[in-house]
Amino acid sequence: MPLRLPAALPAQHESRSVPSMDHLAIPVSDQARSRRFYETYFGFGARPAKVYDDGVLMLYDAGGFALALGASSAPVDRPAWMHFGVGLPSREAVLALRDRFVDDGVELVEEWDEPSYVSVKCRDPDGYIVEAFWEPED
Repeated sequence: MPLRLPAALPAQHESRSVPSMDHLAIPVSDQARSRRFYETYFGFGARPAKVYDDGVLMLYDAGGFALALGASSAPVDRPAWMHFGVGLPSREAVLALRDRFVDDGVELVEEWDEPSYVSVKCRDPDGYIVEAFWEPED
């Protein structure tokens, strides 16, 4: 049976046969610090940020994906494997971002540089692991 989208789905999603994820909410200890990190390294400054009534700070990338930063003083218990990632257009783009991380003192967690997969994982200011990767198209 085909998936039926909700009638109230925004126009930008109407042409999709399967909905895609369009935001991620994470707790952070310092919204301003996290905002600088995600705007600096991952393009979350493509349109003006928005603060909601509950204090959540919403950042947007050029593709329309939103990152919600909720202030929290409680420590977050993250499994070691947990991460989220962004695809980049080329091997060179991943390596250039890696070099920026190194130059800026951002903690690197893992690196891969193989013909079929290039990746760098770093820690954000709250310890979340963020991956930038590239895989050639088939």
